[in-house]
Amino acid sequence: MNSIKLGNKIIDDNTLYFIADIGANHNGSLEKAISLIKLAKDSGADAAKFQNFQADKIVSKSGFDKLKGKISHQSNWKKSVFEVYEDASISKDWTKILKEECDKVGIDYFTSAYDFESVDLVDPFVDMYKIGSGDISWLEIIEYTLLKNKPVLLATGASSKEDVKRVMDMALNKTDKLVLMQCNTNYTGASENFKYCNLNVLKQFAIDYPNVVLGLSDHTSGHATTLGAIALGARVIEKHFTDDNDQVGPDHGFAMNPNSWRDMVDRSYELLSALGDGIKIVEDNEIQSQLVQRRCLRVKHRLEKGHILKDEDFIVLRPISEDGVHPYEKNIFVGKVLLESIDAGEHLTKKMI
Repeated sequence: MNSIKLGNKIIDDNTLYFIADIGANHNGSLEKAISLIKLAKDSGADAAKFQNFQADKIVSKSGFDKLKGKISHQSNWKKSVFEVYEDASISKDWTKILKEECDKVGIDYFTSAYDFESVDLVDPFVDMYKIGSGDISWLEIIEYTLLKNKPVLLATGASSKEDVKRVMDMALNKTDKLVLMQCNTNYTGASENFKYCNLNVLKQFAIDYPNVVLGLSDHTSGHATTLGAIALGARVIEKHFTDDNDQVGPDHGFAMNPNSWRDMVDRSYELLSALGDGIKIVEDNEIQSQLVQRRCLRVKHRLEKGHILKDEDFIVLRPISEDGVHPYEKNIFVGKVLLESIDAGEHLTKKMI
């Protein structure tokens, strides 16, 4: 059984871990960020995740200006990419406050740190790190983060099997505190994105990395992908979180709100309970149903002691008695002599022949 400790919780086959990615949905307001932490906790999240970056250390203003807003969802932004990242960046002073607020309400605090300085800044306050999909090819920052000797959640959106192998070969030589997360990196929230989620990749991850806990980092609406991922072995789930899907911002539209988050958590634990251990048995709650729904051999008419049983003597009817004879055992009785008389409709037992 694979397991990993995230915060104070041991994640294994029978446990789930839900990460509310607040990201930029605080809209630049510390007060709102604190409110979202409380809402996430009340909605059933195990962790509130933020993002620590400096705009000039994550995006090239000139690089995006040359793209002229023609790429993906960013073409719909009312501000330049650089301006959006400036607005979404959080003050260094927030980190201690956010950690304290998370501790107050009993939810784990952690972040994606997008540069070396940010990794060092947040290290005293976090128990784990998340590496965003976009940095899967930046092995230096990943290795630097791994050297903090804390669990690292690695998202794999917009990457190939070769990309994953490259980073996992490096990471597994450094630590066993990893969560490998399937992800589809598209932030449009379009319904057609479901067909690109490729949750079955989790099956391959389980084969390639049998000792690593798996997860899902997701940007679709609702929780269909969450349930599918859990059924395929994911135990760590990350989705964006907001208090209002109608707000203006890059992540509000497809994020989960408190009501949908709570429903996702409840349905997920129902599913986890329903998965079972994969061993086919008669379950405890089926025993009575087995007795009343299964059939046994009964006799069509009264038969006297000494009667030689024939196929036409039998009728197969519910219920089966504890000492009854299953229909597949009929051939044992054909041609045998009854040792006692039996009334019509009564069930046969092996002691009667």
